[in-house]
Amino acid sequence: MSPTVSHRTEAGERRRKIMIVGCAGVPAAYGGFETLAENLVVYSERSALPVELTVFCGEPLPLDRPDQFHGARLRYLPLKANGLSSIPYDLWSLAVAARERADAVLVLGVSGAIGLGLMRLLTRTRIVTNIDGIEWRRAKWGRLARTFLRWSEWAAVHWSHEVVADNEAVAEHVRSRYGVSCTVIAYGGDHAMAVPATPYPRPLPDGYALALCRIEPENNVEMILEAYARLPDRPLVFIGNWNASEFGRTVRSRYRHCANISLHDPEYDLGALRTLRAGACLYLHGHSAGGTNPSLVEMMHFGVPVLAFDCAFNRHTTHEAALFFQTAEDVVQQVRALTPQRAAAVGGQMAQIAVSDYTWTSIGGRYFRALM
Repeated sequence: MSPTVSHRTEAGERRRKIMIVGCAGVPAAYGGFETLAENLVVYSERSALPVELTVFCGEPLPLDRPDQFHGARLRYLPLKANGLSSIPYDLWSLAVAARERADAVLVLGVSGAIGLGLMRLLTRTRIVTNIDGIEWRRAKWGRLARTFLRWSEWAAVHWSHEVVADNEAVAEHVRSRYGVSCTVIAYGGDHAMAVPATPYPRPLPDGYALALCRIEPENNVEMILEAYARLPDRPLVFIGNWNASEFGRTVRSRYRHCANISLHDPEYDLGALRTLRAGACLYLHGHSAGGTNPSLVEMMHFGVPVLAFDCAFNRHTTHEAALFFQTAEDVVQQVRALTPQRAAAVGGQMAQIAVSDYTWTSIGGRYFRALM
């Protein structure tokens, strides 16, 4: 039997009912939205906020389905939270939130934005939506998907009480395109430092550079690998889901025989990831879309110099203090020109920015102020 959740604090104050919609669930095991949801739940518990939190969780459902996580109620739906099924998943979640008279919903992404107009019309629920990156601009989507995502972005912007972007470049897009105000709340990254380091399961070369991302063309995977194929004396460890697509398998086959390049499968253990990140001498970040990327702000906490693809998102995230590239030749030149003194200076700036802007204490406080 599920434990009874009180709707009032010990002082008799009514708890505000808040529901988080649009992530795969907690504890986090998938991506940025899940990490955000988990850290908001933990922040709420540690801060003893007068709230009753619910997080919707999707497939694959765990065999043991706990009723709660750090005081938040978990609601399980038999749908995946990602891909095409994210639309009915989000709509179902919003319907439950409306039926249970949630005081506020935090909607992560725009998949279910088609339902926000009706929710706003029929309920008094406060709707706060994190619209993610400018999804419809991504090259991986076809025409139909781009049209739907563009319309969903419009709906989310116009039917939410407050729109949140994780990057100033995304907020500028919302303001200029729709004439709507947009609050910038980035991601925290200090959770990557909160776990003890444990051994990384594979050998790591001395003085390695690190790249870590989903293996997609928009993350400039080939550009980075092409550059390091021309830097045979500079080791690179590249972590990603190489077997998840034909693109990934093709690229892995092309570069797997380069002696200085180690292509590893994804690593999800935070202790092993801490060891991996802390040992790198340089971090290469090829993301060209999607706003503030969680893996970048996590890495900035380690004080490792960042060489990032030159786009507005990455410049805003790093306060333009990182090193930047647009071509494979740029990567080669930046790596060759990077002295120990310059690396230490850039890494130090990354750490200072991370501590100032990307901690969950500050991020959690800003989200709950928006939801209250």
